[in-house]
Amino acid sequence: MKPSEKVPMTKNGHIKLKAELHSLKTVTRHEVIHAIAEARAHGDLSENAEYDAAKEKQAFVEGRINMLEDHLGRAEVIDPAKMAGTDRVVFGVTVCLSDEESGEEISYQLVGEDEADIDHGKISISAPIARALIGKQLDDEVQVNTPGGIKIFTVMDITVE
Repeated sequence: MKPSEKVPMTKNGHIKLKAELHSLKTVTRHEVIHAIAEARAHGDLSENAEYDAAKEKQAFVEGRINMLEDHLGRAEVIDPAKMAGTDRVVFGVTVCLSDEESGEEISYQLVGEDEADIDHGKISISAPIARALIGKQLDDEVQVNTPGGIKIFTVMDITVE
């Protein structure tokens, strides 16, 4: 993603990222500063594992804060309910698919990269299956090239949350 590109996200995703940023800035950052000060008080910093760990955590936290500020600054919050033609698969909808081979049904919500969480059925809009689903309608067949070969799904339901 280029630094000037908009970052698509759902309203809920935007809220969660703002909450994470707030927590990192107001709670976690202060905890890390305290941990560094405490480790520094233990003496020789050259062989102080606690100090090294606290500095690594500080670098991670500051990096995450910078990334969140950047993404929130370029956020394009998309409400699928306001998009014309929600009878089609668009960003933000939840789509129920039937695996043609196994008959298994799976549901995915198409979300921004920062929101993706496969364990909770949220896949990034840039994932191959999401890209294949965009624009499809009920009962459409979708072919997805997976590491295990081509999988064929049928769109069973499209819901807007």
